[in-house]
Amino acid sequence: MAHEIYENDQMFSVRQVPWHGLGKVISEAPNSAEALRIAELDWEVYQTEVIRVDTGNIVPNMKLNVRSNPDIELGLVSDRYRIVQNRDAFAFTDELIGDDVRYETAGSLKNGRTVWMLARMPDAKVAGDDVEQYMCFTNSHDGTGAVRAFLTPVRVVCNNTLSFAIETAQRSWSCKHTGDMTSKLAEARECLMLAERYIIGLDEYAKEMTNVKIDDSLLKKLLVKCFPKHDLMTDREKKTMDEKKEQYMVCYWMPDIDKFRGTAWGALNAMSDFVCHAAPVRQTKNFYENRWDNIMSGTNLMTRMASAIKDINK
Repeated sequence: MAHEIYENDQMFSVRQVPWHGLGKVISEAPNSAEALRIAELDWEVYQTEVIRVDTGNIVPNMKLNVRSNPDIELGLVSDRYRIVQNRDAFAFTDELIGDDVRYETAGSLKNGRTVWMLARMPDAKVAGDDVEQYMCFTNSHDGTGAVRAFLTPVRVVCNNTLSFAIETAQRSWSCKHTGDMTSKLAEARECLMLAERYIIGLDEYAKEMTNVKIDDSLLKKLLVKCFPKHDLMTDREKKTMDEKKEQYMVCYWMPDIDKFRGTAWGALNAMSDFVCHAAPVRQTKNFYENRWDNIMSGTNLMTRMASAIKDINK
């Protein structure tokens, strides 16, 4: 199934249709207990021994993660793997943000192998724009990924994420499923309680970028760095780069860029628009899942544009 939403997955979204039109649409954001129930994440993960079929012997240093209700094998993991239950993930986010936290979306993929939740935080302003802040928590139960939590600011006027890496503050944290998970989650709280510092830093960065002028010739140079072509590319690959540049320019001339057009902040916001909303040149199997991850955690394209602007501004 291309969208990786299987028969035992569920999700909800507040006031808008979730992934691929599947899942529940609800009118008001729920608290953690309600979100856990509505997203049908109120199951647990337990571990069993791994038994060789040919000999019946236990495989050393390995465990099998299994989802309860219904029992579904999620993945083979090291015996050092430590489970973070779904309820603990919600409890972590509750404690981080406060008792009045509300969840905009939550759900699972691949029969529970991956779960996520998105919690609304207090709104802010960046470069004079209204910005909604969200805390996203993602976790994999199959041993393929880390526990991750990150702040995702969204520019209200165009629903574009401002997932920039800035030097003054971090916006994300992750850890592997090994060691003392309790102490690691405590470490995450310390990191992510600095969310206010990130927004302050982002606002300062945005204001700095609004003072960096980008004319048409400079914008073309930036796009060459973001969508490079080289001699080893096929004609099809070179054409794809050109098509992406054209899509970017469509984003650059959208009305929400009007007050920032001609500045580095406008160029960065257009790239955010491209990442969040531009149609793919070619539809790949995991396009929607990859876009979700890109929007939440930031992309190489956003970093590449920011780095290119920094280089020309030296």
